[in-house]
Amino acid sequence: YTAVSTGLYSSLNWVIQQSPLGYTANMKMVPVPDQAFGNFFEGDCYIVLYRSQGSSNSMDVHYWIGNSSSQDEQGAAAILVTQLDEFLGGSPVQHREVQAAESSKFRSYFRNGLIYKKGGVDSGFRHVESNVYKILRLLHIKGRKHVTATEVEVSWSSFNSGDVFLLDMGKVIVQWNGPQSNRSEKLKAMLLAQDVRDRERGGRAQIGVVEGGDEEDSPELMKIMRAVLGQRSGKLKEAELVPDTVCLSPSVSDESGKLVVQEVAMQPLTQDLLHSTECYIVDQGGSSVLVWKGKEASIEERRSALGRAVGFIKAKNYSSSTNVEVMAEGGESAMFKHLFISWTEKGQTKGLGNVYTTGKIAKVEQVKFDVMELYARPELAAQQRMVDDASGQVQIWRIEDLELRELHPSSFGQFYGGDCYLVLYTYKRASKLQYILYMWQGRHATQDEITSCAYQAVAMDNKYSGVPVQVRVVMGKEPRHFLAIFKGKLIIFESGVTNPGPGARLFQVRGTHEMNTRATEVPARSSSLNTNDVFLLKTDHTIYLWYGKGCSGDEREMAKAVADVLSRQDKQVVMEGQEPAEFWVALGGKAPYACDKRLQKEETPHSPRLFECSNQTGRFRMTEVEDLTQEDLDQDDVMLLDTWEEIFLWIGRSANEYETKEACNSALEYLRTHPAGRDPDTPIISVKQGYEPLTFTGWFNAWDPQKWSVSRSGTPAITARGKTGCTATNGTGCVLLSNFSKSQTGDLLPNWCYQTGVNRLVLPNWC
Repeated sequence: YTAVSTGLYSSLNWVIQQSPLGYTANMKMVPVPDQAFGNFFEGDCYIVLYRSQGSSNSMDVHYWIGNSSSQDEQGAAAILVTQLDEFLGGSPVQHREVQAAESSKFRSYFRNGLIYKKGGVDSGFRHVESNVYKILRLLHIKGRKHVTATEVEVSWSSFNSGDVFLLDMGKVIVQWNGPQSNRSEKLKAMLLAQDVRDRERGGRAQIGVVEGGDEEDSPELMKIMRAVLGQRSGKLKEAELVPDTVCLSPSVSDESGKLVVQEVAMQPLTQDLLHSTECYIVDQGGSSVLVWKGKEASIEERRSALGRAVGFIKAKNYSSSTNVEVMAEGGESAMFKHLFISWTEKGQTKGLGNVYTTGKIAKVEQVKFDVMELYARPELAAQQRMVDDASGQVQIWRIEDLELRELHPSSFGQFYGGDCYLVLYTYKRASKLQYILYMWQGRHATQDEITSCAYQAVAMDNKYSGVPVQVRVVMGKEPRHFLAIFKGKLIIFESGVTNPGPGARLFQVRGTHEMNTRATEVPARSSSLNTNDVFLLKTDHTIYLWYGKGCSGDEREMAKAVADVLSRQDKQVVMEGQEPAEFWVALGGKAPYACDKRLQKEETPHSPRLFECSNQTGRFRMTEVEDLTQEDLDQDDVMLLDTWEEIFLWIGRSANEYETKEACNSALEYLRTHPAGRDPDTPIISVKQGYEPLTFTGWFNAWDPQKWSVSRSGTPAITARGKTGCTATNGTGCVLLSNFSKSQTGDLLPNWCYQTGVNRLVLPNWC
């Protein structure tokens, strides 16, 4: 592995070639030239090594299997990947990729797309060479985020109405857009055509575009296509659909020397199920298989993990194209960690953090909230879940008789569990008004009230021209910014505002400062107490401040502020173990309560995940996007961003109503079925394109707030065609097709094209 030992590049690519003897033992890796990156011959296998450029410096090694490759080549690729993994110290995550079913991570390496080419070693292929024009092929383009281009029969029978096709004639490339293809697919196909032109034709090939639904607008290009493909007969066929998948978890062992599969657990999965002496398989319902290798597992078992995963796929009768990902203990991928309820890294510090949600303790870096710093560092705003310091303007309405009733500021911060509320928060960013609309749902609110709250939220959103960011908040799951709005004086009553409470009311206070404090009413009985917290007991004559032995001084101070809001009655401090008799009488008598030390459990950090929600193929699907960037946000779709504590639904300007509706339902289903046992009441935040808050943009590197500005130029666009062909774009697409004359073009078309009688047509100087 000289190429590896002399220095690792960001991406190295080898093809597996067979010696003249034809034995697997004589297979070897041959480097692929840079200009051929992204081109894969169907008759071969490839190995791709990728090293991230971030602080993690992680490595991934993929072996790619062509549909026409031999069993010997496939076996050799698996062996060579294992040897390469050992050479690199076992740190890379191994992936098995099959043609046309590659993982999104693999496809993300090739920004302009993958091209599948016919043939392989046996056909005596040569890698891509520049300035070679004796070519005739038809490429079938599929994919919206990561494109694949497959060589298909050069015939009208290969076309369909939902995809994009490139007719590559060497010096001329014609892009044909299916009537049902979308803007993103057209743009991606254009970028691929430009990449072929620049890398394989030395920039000398010319590109034209035909809209399949308006072919009469490009008569000259259609003459060329008909000269090559003949006259089309019959209607175009529909694009193919892809089935969906589900998730579960088994394990693998080698004690008997054979593949032994023993189911260990179903979701939710916990990290303690993994033992260092074993290797495990996590089966995601056939969509992908992940293999975890314990560091103390036998050498033979670790070496054979990849092969065992392939055997597992066969045993389960899964598709041979099922993706496989193999990782060693300590080198787990982010996707693998996301499948578990919590994940603790080796040496990770444990201890009490700052309480911000019932029953959980989160370690969150405390910062002094400087609004200008949040604007300057959106990543900080995202991590803190704070768009500002919560000092903006607040308006609150309660749902009464299915209508809105605005509340007086004197009652701000007091929420009743039998009701629903709308909270409109207004703040300025770059001298522009921004809005957040919180929909707070009480635990005991009726379904009619919840429905009315959603309806009123839509009306409010329309009133402000769709600008507000909408956030669903379930009682007891209030996000940090919501808590901060009320400056440590948020009080949640159990019943509705019209239902009087009992004579004595007990409130549990959690929080250490104004940004994270909340008081929640609990049953007024002794068993509700907890030695780790502060409780307020309100009776007809006084308020008791009960200090548990495990509470902090900050918690006591915040409880005093809440007590002042609850009542102006006399306050009496009661230390745990020194309670007066009247205290126990008010609680119905003394009884056992939680007095163990609070579990020092932290919410471990999780990397964000981005999903595309689309029904462009005729079926609603959620597809994960690797290495999220702003470029991945498609204005034709709805995107789901999972930051663990919150779920964002980003709604593109051109997303249809069905996608928006199904995305909301899918967000709830995503939480409900997540293998890590996610909280179904996790806040769901609706964000419209162009009105993204800092808590959203901070998860994206180098966010450009002007990207979608109407006045902004420079974005590649494929515009409507006129009668002369296609209109000019800004140097990135096709240019105006003018009248033909042979003197303008010389020999742009290959000889075979002139021989078919196309010599009367001449192409202009396209970009």
